[in-house]
Amino acid sequence: MNTESKAETGKAPIPVVNLFGPTAVGKTSLLINLFKARAEIVSADSMQVYRFMDIGTAKPDAETRRVLPHHLIDIRNPDEQYSSGDFVQEAVSCIRDIASRGLLPVVSGGTAFYFKNLVCGLPETPPADSGIRDGLKKEIAVRGRETLYRELENFDPGAASRINAADTYRIIRALEVIRLTGRPLSSFARNVPSGGPYRFLSLGVWRERADLAARIEARVEGMFRKGLEEEVRGLLTKGYGPEDPGLRGIGYAEFLNLRNRGCLTFAEVKQAVIHHSRQYAKRQTAFFRSLPEVVWIHAEEEDRILRTVDGFLQGADCTS
Repeated sequence: MNTESKAETGKAPIPVVNLFGPTAVGKTSLLINLFKARAEIVSADSMQVYRFMDIGTAKPDAETRRVLPHHLIDIRNPDEQYSSGDFVQEAVSCIRDIASRGLLPVVSGGTAFYFKNLVCGLPETPPADSGIRDGLKKEIAVRGRETLYRELENFDPGAASRINAADTYRIIRALEVIRLTGRPLSSFARNVPSGGPYRFLSLGVWRERADLAARIEARVEGMFRKGLEEEVRGLLTKGYGPEDPGLRGIGYAEFLNLRNRGCLTFAEVKQAVIHHSRQYAKRQTAFFRSLPEVVWIHAEEEDRILRTVDGFLQGADCTS
């Protein structure tokens, strides 16, 4: 999305490729095969921002990051919040830096609302109100998080559909906006990203449902073989726990349920991770399908992806 013309800025818009798709669709291998030596990656993954969480977040390994640099990975501790606003601000900075060095910025990951906010802009929401926020925290302590989440579902189902029922921070923020303004969070207009202009090519990568389900199961099996249980144990030893944003993610929360409830077997934890990952992939796909001007290409069609990117860089309208 461009809001400044070439004449107004004196510069051509910065071309940016967005490449996204559900978990386990094969984004990392596509990035290596198609963009090595010509691009750098801006990670759009809300869990890969966290340090000490490599296996469960499927971070690209050190060799991959050596041959194809990635940004916005390992930039927060698991107990720190990382918002869409943080992502847009830092992604814009990375995009400008990558382009200034003559390389192609490629934004890639699976966190759909990051892409929506980058391309369509952030909502013009009001600033935080400490009084309302403190009151909501007390309500959660008394009434429970589930009760307030149901309240959010009633007043703003659009926001509730994008917020995990265990995400206390975002539940409070959405209800804070409602109580402060009388309007749902999802009703606020969006500001375009600052520091533009940009010209986006959004590529959605897909696979058949059965193929994706099998790949998700294989990925989870691989995570357990690599030591996911030991990684979770190490996080707990460092003092992180279930209320920390990082440990609310799939692959970590299931172990904490085992620890807290004490009634799940190790095999049941693994199956829960597979099940939740498949559910998440469905939600990702639905959200990505709602984004504007996306070119959908099968993950095995590397030549078509490459042709589409090359055409985009040459100025073609690839969405028509």
